Amino acid sequence: MLGRRRLGQCNEAELAVRRDPRMNADALFALLAEARRHCGHTQYVVVGSLSVLGVSEVSAIPADMVLSIDADCYTLTDPGRALDLQDALGEGSVFHIANGIYLDPVNPKLPTLPDRWETRLIKLQRGDVVALFLEPHDAAVSKLTRGEDRDFRWILAGARANILSLSTIAIRMKATSFLDDDEHAAAEELLAKVKSALSRGKR
Repeated sequence: MLGRRRLGQCNEAELAVRRDPRMNADALFALLAEARRHCGHTQYVVVGSLSVLGVSEVSAIPADMVLSIDADCYTLTDPGRALDLQDALGEGSVFHIANGIYLDPVNPKLPTLPDRWETRLIKLQRGDVVALFLEPHDAAVSKLTRGEDRDFRWILAGARANILSLSTIAIRMKATSFLDDDEHAAAEELLAKVKSALSRGKR
């Protein structure tokens, strides 16, 4: 994460943020259009949970995959430029309060991703704004690495909806340079947990 304004720093009135139970591509592109208006950049790479919106034009996305209200992204040609959008579009901003979503600038080198992930980015364009979304299986590898409960739920929901193939995730993991053996082992353990839960659900 390049930077974040903590919600705890906002005044009491700012805490009344509208929360949508699920996010969609329309809301995300509205955010990116505002980003373009503020910084002039037209191309944004979207990582994290909301990267699954890249398949929204071809797949119905389960609610557990789009519960996040923060769009992890960076400007394609100048990643650090996204930091300049913090006050206008970040957590606790006027845009966040009015729309229930905010921009969370990330470092492109932060997520643990498989080799050649850049070649699999999913491109969607609306007007002059281009969003480049992580391919869902690449995003899943990153989530397995982080390993939080919400990541488990995201991957399980994707597998149940046939957006994710666990065998494809396993193949991508073999092409991933993990931080260390412990990180790799934890990711493998979480993937096994997803497989177990998926198997139980099919009985």
